[in-house]
Amino acid sequence: MKLQATKEKLILENADVVIWRGLFNRDESKRFFGELYHAIAWKHEAIKFFGKQVLQPRLTAYYGEKPYPYSGIIMQPLPWIDPLLEIKSKIEPIANTKFNAVLLNLYRDGSDRMGWHSDDERELAPGSAIGSVSFGATRRFMFRRRDNRKIKIDLELADGDFLVMQGETQLFWQHQVPKTAKKIGARINLTFRVIR
Repeated sequence: MKLQATKEKLILENADVVIWRGLFNRDESKRFFGELYHAIAWKHEAIKFFGKQVLQPRLTAYYGEKPYPYSGIIMQPLPWIDPLLEIKSKIEPIANTKFNAVLLNLYRDGSDRMGWHSDDERELAPGSAIGSVSFGATRRFMFRRRDNRKIKIDLELADGDFLVMQGETQLFWQHQVPKTAKKIGARINLTFRVIR
């Protein structure tokens, strides 16, 4: 398969992070955004945050083959739908990984966000790839060291980009999608995972 995407490897100590810029072209990205926006069973779920139940600052959905617990909730998977299978079939050879689940986030505008975290739940296969696909508005994406929070890397993920994190990344780094005051449109992010 010949890829038109540009491969970009991030220089992070104790991490393995690669971005394929524009893996999905403009037409593909527009089509997938529309299909997912309307076909996905989006939820506005509460999670435990410092012992309190709070609504997540984004909409979520979960599809795949095995349950996935995080932040005090257990997400039960919905069955795969065609757009997700099509995206999955394109990214699996690139990530050299057979994904069995995907967590989707819908950031409705710039005020929706994802706080600092590592994808290190024990249900995730250790060191396995997490494949993150972005459709819609460009959003800021940040990394910071877990052992020295002053060390940060700032980048942007655009429509059609595919980011892969694997190896020791989750042990040594956190990541986030911060909110922004900019007037921006919606973004759909899919994080494909390997659940044990």
